[in-house]
Amino acid sequence: MTFAAVVFDLDGVLVESEHLWEENWVAYAARHGVEWTPEDTARVQGMSAPEWAGYLAERTETAEAVQQVEDAVVDGMIASIEAGHAPLLPGADAMVRDVGARVPIALASSAARRVIDAVLATHGLTSEFRATVSSAEVARGKPSPDVYVEAAARLDVPGQRCLGVEDSSNGIRAAAAAGLTVVALPNPTYPPKPDALELAARIASDNDEVRRTLLAYLTGELVRS
Repeated sequence: MTFAAVVFDLDGVLVESEHLWEENWVAYAARHGVEWTPEDTARVQGMSAPEWAGYLAERTETAEAVQQVEDAVVDGMIASIEAGHAPLLPGADAMVRDVGARVPIALASSAARRVIDAVLATHGLTSEFRATVSSAEVARGKPSPDVYVEAAARLDVPGQRCLGVEDSSNGIRAAAAAGLTVVALPNPTYPPKPDALELAARIASDNDEVRRTLLAYLTGELVRS
């Protein structure tokens, strides 16, 4: 069976932005007199916006509604993106364009819809993607497979015929559970757990290597293991 589509994660794969999420969670917690820890960050990574906002609301014991918590953090993210603080990772632009010229591509992200749209618009990549899915638009966030299942469905390609690119433990688990063949790009700041990396078919060191790996799969030079 040949591969017919590729689904990318956003944070840590296309853009350097995961630190911005942590900065905004820290800032929100600090405004409520609570210290946000690395353990908190690890706990919410991969969650959908409603899920992490609910956790943050509970953690800070805020009187604000969960939607207000989400909006406050997302507003901070948008401001950072528009200020140029979420650059594309080296090689990401060429990877997206070269792979997208060969097969349909989609995005499956834990980021809120507003963040996805802002990142792609800022970097001129909106038209490259056939479909983009936020985990807030499905029932469950990563590590559940829902966001990848939905992305594959919007491409009208079975998950088993999709390649996926992920940097985090929960992202790798989600893509693998949806049947995708996963190329892992381990996040250097928040490295995937060994058991998650075992689910990846290939592990790459940077986006240039990811691009070459994806193209090798798509041309049949590499085959499904």
